[in-house]
Amino acid sequence: MLKIAVPNKGSLSETATTILREAGYSGRGDSKALNVVDEKNDVEFFFLRPKDIAIYVSQGHLDMGITGRDLAIDSQAEVEELLPLSFGGSTFRYAAPADEEWSVEKLAGKRIATSYPHLVRENLAKHNIEAKVIRLDGAVEISIRLGVADAIADVVSTGRTLQKQGLAPFGEVICTSEAVVFGRAGEEITPEKRVLLRRIEGILHAHHYLMLDYNIQRDKLAEASTITPGLSGPTVSPLALDGWVAVRVMVPKGQANAVMDQLADLGAEAILASDLRIARI
Repeated sequence: MLKIAVPNKGSLSETATTILREAGYSGRGDSKALNVVDEKNDVEFFFLRPKDIAIYVSQGHLDMGITGRDLAIDSQAEVEELLPLSFGGSTFRYAAPADEEWSVEKLAGKRIATSYPHLVRENLAKHNIEAKVIRLDGAVEISIRLGVADAIADVVSTGRTLQKQGLAPFGEVICTSEAVVFGRAGEEITPEKRVLLRRIEGILHAHHYLMLDYNIQRDKLAEASTITPGLSGPTVSPLALDGWVAVRVMVPKGQANAVMDQLADLGAEAILASDLRIARI
């Protein structure tokens, strides 16, 4: 039976559990449940702290786990990325009072508060900078106002939390993160693992693409195909109307309206966009 770790709470948890449920796996009926056995799919899910997941996987206690790239790197666990999940995106950056001029070089000798001490120490070493790294488990943004630190290093999504505390990011991005399925470094991807990864990948494709159907004159098909190339080429079928064909093709969801505008300008008719539930590509 596969043993899979899933974040027990936080920004990654809800989306991860939704994707797994859409992929045909048992959900977490009780929000306090630590594990769920899915006998039909021969999988057991464990709901753990996101910071701990990479450690469990690297030590072989679990087969795979979903957590943030930044958390996995900071844990220093020996894991490898198996499938990026395209949600939970963020950057990890330094920040300090917005009314002061800051650079990475100015961190020398300063106090830096963070929940990711290993990431920060590695970045400081990269710049040959010595500074005091103060580990905090939360509310890092308030540490400067409380006199605990001179600057912070933290996850930045929208930047609103920093702004509320009068802070601004500076320097290069230390780490770009998203949710990822991790496996133990160097370990084989078994057929059972591959099934789970393919199912998740199918749901991600369905989230990111639409199915587009339209009718077009055959002599305009080549031009229409440049607008809608699809993933491996469009599906084309003849229509009863002489000289016309029906086209079916997948298009990125974010580009659908612009693509439909271009097809309409070309003379396409009956242009329909449909949501996908699951896709195997």
